[in-house]
Amino acid sequence: MNNRQLFLQHVAQTSDAPLALEIVKAEGMYMWDVNGKRYLDLIAGISVCNVGHCHPAVVKAIQEQAQQYMHLLVYGEFVQSPQVAFATLLTQHLPKQLDCVYFTNSGAEAVEGAMKLAKRFTGRSEIAAFNRSYHGSTQGALSILGDEYWRNAYRPLLPGIQHLEYNNFESLELITDKTAAVIAESVQAEGGVNVPQREWLHALRDKCTATGALLILDEIQCGFGRNGTLWAFEQFGIVPDVLLLGKALGGGMPLGAFISSHDIMWTLTNNPVLGHITTFGGHPVNCAAGRAGFQALLDQDLLKDVNAKGQLFVAQLKHPAIKSVRQLGLMIAVEFENFPLNKKIIDYCIDKGIVTDWFLFAAECMRIVPPLIITEEEIKWACSIICEAAEAATRA
Repeated sequence: MNNRQLFLQHVAQTSDAPLALEIVKAEGMYMWDVNGKRYLDLIAGISVCNVGHCHPAVVKAIQEQAQQYMHLLVYGEFVQSPQVAFATLLTQHLPKQLDCVYFTNSGAEAVEGAMKLAKRFTGRSEIAAFNRSYHGSTQGALSILGDEYWRNAYRPLLPGIQHLEYNNFESLELITDKTAAVIAESVQAEGGVNVPQREWLHALRDKCTATGALLILDEIQCGFGRNGTLWAFEQFGIVPDVLLLGKALGGGMPLGAFISSHDIMWTLTNNPVLGHITTFGGHPVNCAAGRAGFQALLDQDLLKDVNAKGQLFVAQLKHPAIKSVRQLGLMIAVEFENFPLNKKIIDYCIDKGIVTDWFLFAAECMRIVPPLIITEEEIKWACSIICEAAEAATRA
């Protein structure tokens, strides 16, 4: 049996039709399959590889840390310099009240930790989230995920969950003094790049403050420059009580984090002790990789061109089949008539050497979230292929 057959036989599948590309190398903007075919990556491993695949500084940090030590003990007991250095660097680039980092293995685990933190700090049990929101697939994260199709098969889920309407002022009235936390994506990703009104986010912040609920902003997909600023919430003039990070946080390695103030986070240390624990969260090799990736993002000043690159995509994506293009920075949703048409276009693009996909709650939209290092020439070429694909799909 070849590798593809072994993959289908022995690696648990998440759909009955995986892409099943056999990739043997990835570097910068590109991936290569077993036959030597090159693919331009327009989705960055789903917003993971913001500085590109296998950034030299990240690879070097992994190699050096692996030679020093790897796993030592469960999280939080030993002083591990990669954790300390990365937490320090992160907090130096965050508002002063976000000064305490809890590293996890993934974004979904960061969500779980933040939910526990909110319940523990407030003494309340109700949590509000939003329709068309995505926060992960673990049991707690699934409970707050904003789409019944994806939740229904796994009920019963957590009690005390409310789903509000994103960008809707009336929904905010459902936040009360019984609400432990409100969890929102700073920009809804899987809903097809839904950008909130500035006034609505301010109203949400004010409502949480007035009721004593913690405001948790999920920037697992949109953090690290994806929307044109280091953190998307900066563009709206608010600061959350808890920030969730993942995906690009590890520079390509698995890493998540929830970040809050030292005072709020301290509640996890007592009554009960070890209020939140993890064996591999904040793995030293992953933290070293993440720090190197974050430093590369800063050193290369990758943020300065994100908005211009996003606008270039918008300018180039012109075809009668494209109904709309929603965009903030390099998070882009290209809307077509329906999913079957979108899927034909995606498949055509992959055949031509461009990897893209669709959004969970907006299947009619093509996802474009490339590494931030993408060049103008690569953007123009990618857009020409997408328009060519649209033409071919609509004529078929």
